[in-house]
Amino acid sequence: MTDEKLDQILKQALAPEINDREIRIDRRRKGKMKKFGKVGKSVAAAVAAVVIGIGGLGYFNPVLAAKIPLIGKIFEKVEDDATYSGDYTDKATVLTNEDSAGNLDTSDYSVSDKGITLTASEVYCDGYSIFLTVNIEAEDADFTHIPEHYTGKDVAGNRTAAGFYIDGTWSVNGTSSEWLANTFEGEVIDSHTFAGMLKVNLAEKATGSGELNLTVNGLGYDDDRMLDAEEITASHWTDGNWNMVLPFEVNETDVKTIEVGETSGNITLEDVMVSPYQVIVHATTPGQQRELTDDRREKLLSEDPDMTDAEMFELLGWSYEPCQTIVFNQDGEMLYSDVEMAGWAGFAVQGKEIKTLYIFIFDNLDDWTQMEQEGMNSSAAGRAIISKEIHVE
Repeated sequence: MTDEKLDQILKQALAPEINDREIRIDRRRKGKMKKFGKVGKSVAAAVAAVVIGIGGLGYFNPVLAAKIPLIGKIFEKVEDDATYSGDYTDKATVLTNEDSAGNLDTSDYSVSDKGITLTASEVYCDGYSIFLTVNIEAEDADFTHIPEHYTGKDVAGNRTAAGFYIDGTWSVNGTSSEWLANTFEGEVIDSHTFAGMLKVNLAEKATGSGELNLTVNGLGYDDDRMLDAEEITASHWTDGNWNMVLPFEVNETDVKTIEVGETSGNITLEDVMVSPYQVIVHATTPGQQRELTDDRREKLLSEDPDMTDAEMFELLGWSYEPCQTIVFNQDGEMLYSDVEMAGWAGFAVQGKEIKTLYIFIFDNLDDWTQMEQEGMNSSAAGRAIISKEIHVE
């Protein structure tokens, strides 16, 4: 995606609050996230379209963590404003609890290094993604200057959350390690405490129970006092070693997978998954039938950390045909598009009623952008490679 196209999308989605200065800041953040998260440009652009420094929002003084037990209740704290919002009360498993004195009922899921302590709080898995809440405490820090970012489709919704960068790897049940390409998204509690949610997308559907092996080797956050600096992303960064093995149980309550198997041109809409918090559209193109092994990807990234999947495919002489997806519900409401990568497009439900889904898949970014701007009745709909109505209920 070109810088000009990114500007266009950002201005349309966030105007009038986001000015050119903030877009330029965002573009620099996008570049830095490729370095920390080891993600491709398509993923980085998706993240960049969400994460922005909000100078005009101001900072609301948070309650002190010591006054209210927090660990074991982080979903309750951040679930309204996080991108993947919703009520997790009856869905999540509590890993660690905290009493009014701040004592934990277990230390199994709490690790410390370099003056920073990570404590896993709760976990939820719908079979396709793992949602994990974590409490971050730092002895020598001032988290109150972490800028917030919009987490909703419309600025008018006034949904914002703070973000915490994370670098490392994850694996499930002994599978090959994957790069952590996400951030903790949540709320600054006080100067030394951040409570957030991390979402990990699984390469294969999980069933039953399992273990998430989380290996964190770096943590960082932005500082709203440095938004005019040339380098602003993760201005506070700490390398370290925070490793946790976390049990999870797949909760299939209110989770549906609808097989489709419709092919048009070079694109196949495989299936659609709907959970209380997200919609995932699985679509493949011929290039996606060939998978990059972790060893091959790591070798290529060691030569060029900014190399995208498309560039890797080109270097290897393989075909790679990305597509763009947009989804509406039965009321014509556009679902918030969070991440789109090869074979996977993720959308946040954010409390919307999901009875019917209208899915449009494009092979032309301009057509996707037009529909994103004009809505479900856009003339661009007729140029979609695949348009499909999916009845969920």
